[in-house]
Amino acid sequence: MSDLIANAFGTAAALCSIASFAPQIVKIWKARDASSVSLKTYSLTVTCFVLWVVYGVLTEAWPVAFANSAALVMAAGVLTMKWRFRDGDSEEPGE
Repeated sequence: MSDLIANAFGTAAALCSIASFAPQIVKIWKARDASSVSLKTYSLTVTCFVLWVVYGVLTEAWPVAFANSAALVMAAGVLTMKWRFRDGDSEEPGE
């Protein structure tokens, strides 16, 4: 039973980590403005997730690797939009 509880908490933590970036992504996308997003913070966050993924792979801790890979994608999305919409660029993507 303790493995089930531990896995439930681990799954909940992973889902919260991944989902925590969604509001920021939606806000940036709608406003086409990422000027209030900290480049240093998201650069460090992306680096952190890369390190966790490497750790998970090296130790064969696949839940750690997969959860942090998904969170990495979300954080990298914010970082990418920070570069794309850094000054409140109101153009549609691709224009």
